[in-house]
Amino acid sequence: MLKVGEIAPDFAATSTSGKTVKLSELRGKRVVMFFFPKAMTTGCTIETRLFRDHYTEMTALGAEVIGVSVDSNDKQCEFASREGVPFPMIGDSKKSIGKSYDVMWPLLGVTQRVTYVVDPQGRVEAVFHHELMVGRHLEDVKRHLQSKAL
Repeated sequence: MLKVGEIAPDFAATSTSGKTVKLSELRGKRVVMFFFPKAMTTGCTIETRLFRDHYTEMTALGAEVIGVSVDSNDKQCEFASREGVPFPMIGDSKKSIGKSYDVMWPLLGVTQRVTYVVDPQGRVEAVFHHELMVGRHLEDVKRHLQSKAL
């Protein structure tokens, strides 16, 4: 996993809206990147819904949210549509983003449940890793963003 203070690797990927998302184009605001193993599974659906339901609150705190898994773009689009996700979701089927963020399970071929907060200058500002406590990612991210807004 990347560590706090490291430069977050840039990437360009097609999101579920059909637009290209480049991390470098989001400089100037915080970016919450949550990696999850597989779309449409129980834990990943719960986590995505939590970020969806609190998206407005996070944008009010100056952050953009991006969800990433190793699914195909088509599956990610279906998942985002089914769940009414308002933020970009990325299907990283080639696993290039997951590898660059060092979140791949070595033998399973899916990403670990890791959330990064990238600061406005492009550095990792916080890292949250809770495989089973899917709600903790949102709680930790909100607490972190609120502390930066003070």
